[in-house]
Amino acid sequence: MKTLRSTSTITLILSLTLAIAAFISVPAGRAQKAAPSATIHPFEPVEELHFEAEFSRALLRKLDVADITFRAANKPDGDSYALMLNAEVTSKGFFARLFNLKFREVVESIVEPLTFTVKKTTIRDEQGKRVRTTESTFDATKGKMTWILRDPNNPQSEARRTSADFNGQLQDVLSAIYFIRTKRLEIGKSFDIYIGDGGRVYTIPVKVVQRKRINTVLGRVDALRLNAELFGPQRLIEDEQGEFSLWISDDARRIPVSGHVKTDYGSFDVKLKRVITSAPAVE
Repeated sequence: MKTLRSTSTITLILSLTLAIAAFISVPAGRAQKAAPSATIHPFEPVEELHFEAEFSRALLRKLDVADITFRAANKPDGDSYALMLNAEVTSKGFFARLFNLKFREVVESIVEPLTFTVKKTTIRDEQGKRVRTTESTFDATKGKMTWILRDPNNPQSEARRTSADFNGQLQDVLSAIYFIRTKRLEIGKSFDIYIGDGGRVYTIPVKVVQRKRINTVLGRVDALRLNAELFGPQRLIEDEQGEFSLWISDDARRIPVSGHVKTDYGSFDVKLKRVITSAPAVE
């Protein structure tokens, strides 16, 4: 079952991924300095992205693994509004039947749009009959992150709880993807993303390594390739070796168009299949 958890985690941070990888100790209180801005983000007010994930290993070439959907929408929040982010990863195809691996993972994030700091994250992880739910809350005024894990199939069991301190700008595994889209990306530029997950704070270095014109569902577009260090000591996925890269359109939209993950289990490729915005859909 560890293999399945890794595949769904990798898939969602890709276009990706969901995390809940390892729970390792990282010095608390580390986060990006918030940079308030009144700029409308490229995924506002409404955006929906549909991806398809494929798996390859040895003689198994490009087997359908999962469908992935990302949604972003502005929702009223008092006198202002909040960014509501949603991601769903669902297993499908021959891969799921061959290995009898059925999974579904849903992530919902609430983000404060001015500072772009996550406020709350809920995750529902279904792997066959096994179900787990987690809820993380991020109180920026108190600098406190709390995390609760529950088993809905066993409501009498004691929930697992933990907490950590933080300050400044913090992301979760979903908002991190959207946060990257708010950055000014340049070849050779590196930056760190601080992600709160499982009651811990992880530092994820990201580097912009290449610019290339590629074929996508959006047409032939200029795109930037980013490498993120998700694997290794004190990373989201500590006990595995792997590489992660993400292609983002080099335009005002900053749309993730594809991603690639290489692991000991094989390689995963995620490609954008459809875009729906408040404007006409892109097929």
